[in-house]
Amino acid sequence: MPRASRGARRDFAALEARRYEAARLFARGESQATVARTLGATRAAAHRWYHAWQADGRLALKAAGRAGRKPRLEAPQLARVEAALLKGPGAHGFATELWTLPRVATLIERLTRVRYHPGHVWYLLRRLGWSLQRPTRQARERDEAAIAEWKRRRWPQVKKTPGGGEPGSSSKTKAASRTGRSSAAPGPRAARPRS
Repeated sequence: MPRASRGARRDFAALEARRYEAARLFARGESQATVARTLGATRAAAHRWYHAWQADGRLALKAAGRAGRKPRLEAPQLARVEAALLKGPGAHGFATELWTLPRVATLIERLTRVRYHPGHVWYLLRRLGWSLQRPTRQARERDEAAIAEWKRRRWPQVKKTPGGGEPGSSSKTKAASRTGRSSAAPGPRAARPRS
């Protein structure tokens, strides 16, 4: 049986069935290593299952129930929130037709009396199947000709690095020589013979 990847939803019934199968194999006299290999589990998991089974029988391998905290909004409440979202922000008194996380948090609180932080609202929206959308509208004042002209004339000057035409060093940590000579060129002392 393949292992579930981290972050994937776990099938608790299937995991319980796997543990029950381990109990059946232990009862037949199979070793922990054989059970782990047969069921695609780790040896540590098979070891835990074996000792739980030995101490309390098959009942010890029963599923504990759901994992994690219980959701604050029930399914009917989420359905009401989604129906309200589909009506649009204008139907709920917002000035523009754009849903933002703070607006959705306000809407949820109005409808359900449950307060969510705007940053957490995104998890609820993803659970409902909503995705991030950017408005396609552009400003009325946008002048495409002026933008194209700016890109053609001004952008090449702006994107150049300061001092781009001056000699410099290829090292990011060593400053360029003020004389303009490379460090390999002989200096004034190199011309004099040593005594």
